[in-house]
Amino acid sequence: MPPLRRLFAVLLGAVLLGPLLGLITLGAGPAPAWAGPLEPQAGSFVTSAVKRVAPAVVRIDTERTVPRVGLDPVFSDPLLRELFGDQLPSSRERGQGSGIVIDSKGLVLTNAHVVDGADRVEVTLADGRDVEGSVLGADPVTDLAVLRIPGGASPKAAPLGDSEALEVGDWAIALGTPYGLERTVTLGIVSSLHRNINSLGFSDKRLDLIQTDAAINPGNSGGPLINARGEVVGINTLVRSGPGAGLGFAIPINLAKGVAAQLGQGSPVVHPYLGLQLVPLNPRLARDNNADPNALVQLPERDGALVQRVLPESPAETAGLRRGDLVVSAADQPVRDPAVLLQLVEASQVGEALPLTVLRGDQELNLAIRPAALPHPGVGSGS
Repeated sequence: MPPLRRLFAVLLGAVLLGPLLGLITLGAGPAPAWAGPLEPQAGSFVTSAVKRVAPAVVRIDTERTVPRVGLDPVFSDPLLRELFGDQLPSSRERGQGSGIVIDSKGLVLTNAHVVDGADRVEVTLADGRDVEGSVLGADPVTDLAVLRIPGGASPKAAPLGDSEALEVGDWAIALGTPYGLERTVTLGIVSSLHRNINSLGFSDKRLDLIQTDAAINPGNSGGPLINARGEVVGINTLVRSGPGAGLGFAIPINLAKGVAAQLGQGSPVVHPYLGLQLVPLNPRLARDNNADPNALVQLPERDGALVQRVLPESPAETAGLRRGDLVVSAADQPVRDPAVLLQLVEASQVGEALPLTVLRGDQELNLAIRPAALPHPGVGSGS
């Protein structure tokens, strides 16, 4: 074979056999890190977070007496009710919810609707022990209640976080006893913050809620919503069923701390109110109204809280507010909608003057109103 052709053959063989020899050498050496079997992980961040809080999560079983008057129209007769008095037929109704131990002395935080009307409360601890609970206080306006269990039976309190530090997209973990299934954990994210409960159809509550897609079901009420660090950031309160199912809501723990402190001392929670029913107004709505030839009144084309009704003998009536007034400022803060005004009223003090700026027709009025204590839930949908 000529020298030139022999040299070409040697070079071609090196090119073809080189990669193959490299693969053989690679196979004979130590395997790369990615080629070995996956090692099982000791646990996820969810596991670690749940372990911090789960021992403080409790199940709450309640019993209440419910009159059976509705079952037999005969017993609706006033004369029979006077004759029989408390001997009228009744039945026992059972309820269930969750709670979280927040104090080493045996204070348990839950929802007010979980213990509403209950004359017997049984608390099942995480270790399976059953103890009697007593309701120290409840606040229907914020849907929070505090129970006490025997101090010697109380597990370690759950760590409480800062709900103001939450951001949309943060991890959210819900714990509780949905449908009686104890020690249930669901995972999701914080879907939204400051969701006004009035927009969900609850006009007798005053809450800006945490919205989450972590599954919250009946029985979860009163249980904790925790963050990735295992800190309680909310108290589960309701789930949106039917259209929009899968939306859960929790009461921010910062609000719950303040309410629990008052209820734990046996003090009622005082909520200031003005005695107004309000609807939101913006320039588009005002223009639509003003363009209607049958409109009863011309509205200012700006944002604010429009007075729909002034309750009789209320602070608002005393201050001179009228239907059709538009509240645009309170406590020197702009009011863009009724939710903002409600927040400012809630932050005010009963009996102390709260300055309001109101538009009435072409006039701008500066009024001083002194909030009173809310007589009972449901007085005024706005403030």
